[in-house]
Amino acid sequence: MLVTGGAGFIGANFVHYWLHAHPDDRVVVLDALTYAGHLDNLAPSRENPNLRFVEGDIGDEEQVLALLREEKITTLVHFAAESHVDRSIDGPEAFVQTNIVGTHALLKAARAAWLEDGVQHRFHHVSTDEVYGSLGPDDPAFTETTPYAPNSPYAASKAASDHLVRAYGETYGLQATISNCSNNYGPWQLPEKLIPLAIRRLLAGQPVPVYGDGGNVRDWLHVEDHCRGIEAILERGKPGRTYNIGGHNERTNIEVVRLLCRLFDKKFPGKIEGGHEKLIEFVTDRPGHDRRYAIDPTRMETELDFRIERRFEDGLSQTLDWYLDNQDWIERHAQPLPAWLDKS
Repeated sequence: MLVTGGAGFIGANFVHYWLHAHPDDRVVVLDALTYAGHLDNLAPSRENPNLRFVEGDIGDEEQVLALLREEKITTLVHFAAESHVDRSIDGPEAFVQTNIVGTHALLKAARAAWLEDGVQHRFHHVSTDEVYGSLGPDDPAFTETTPYAPNSPYAASKAASDHLVRAYGETYGLQATISNCSNNYGPWQLPEKLIPLAIRRLLAGQPVPVYGDGGNVRDWLHVEDHCRGIEAILERGKPGRTYNIGGHNERTNIEVVRLLCRLFDKKFPGKIEGGHEKLIEFVTDRPGHDRRYAIDPTRMETELDFRIERRFEDGLSQTLDWYLDNQDWIERHAQPLPAWLDKS
């Protein structure tokens, strides 16, 4: 198996999960080690003889092709992407280059290594629910047939890459699947995303910024449940199909932050007079901020017999414990906030 972006948040969690669940499989990680990818994310599995790390760019078609043939790769799981909406607003060019051009380079290499050489294979592309745009409060959740309507440069770049993967399946016969997931949370997530950012700020006793009125709704999915979902698609999914992986857990951003504040109050009673919620600060909403995402995972449940296992309250508490145990990791990988958000 080749895992692109395997030193990033979801990719690294997937590598650890796969090596534990499939101890006889060989996993090759290809990662460019940009700001989002770090070797220490792979530390728990680095001594595993079935893991090989290769530093490289998915846009380097020759390197990818050589790797596919050298390692006799038959399964490719594509996580590598620029993935932060705020960064896509500040600099969309990198998102176009990595998410669209880079994905196309991967597809060309896979076509040469697998279709031209007659190799049985699977190309799995990991995408996002943001390609579907925004939902109103009473709209039905996104399904696999929901029309694409991306609102940010990030979402548009992922939508384009989804279309390329599908087209390579339809046009050339590439055995490809796509998954669109809801918001992930869990270990090794950079502290620029809502949950680890809030944890870092709460630890420091600093204001916790919440966009707008905090009423933006996301469907939260623990990263290990996401990894299990991808496993189900690889094992039982049909080539040419798209599968939506959701957490059955719609929460507003302010609900998530307030739950974290209550967890901090229990772990650090009296640290903040009046409770940690006093640190919440509402800030100017970001441009093009989608109001609500929600995933309908019926296809995963009916076709693949897949169910999530982690309750949000339990998963969030476990995630907090991980960050408390790894505060040095948070500080090593903290990134500056966007100028319009950072008021510290």
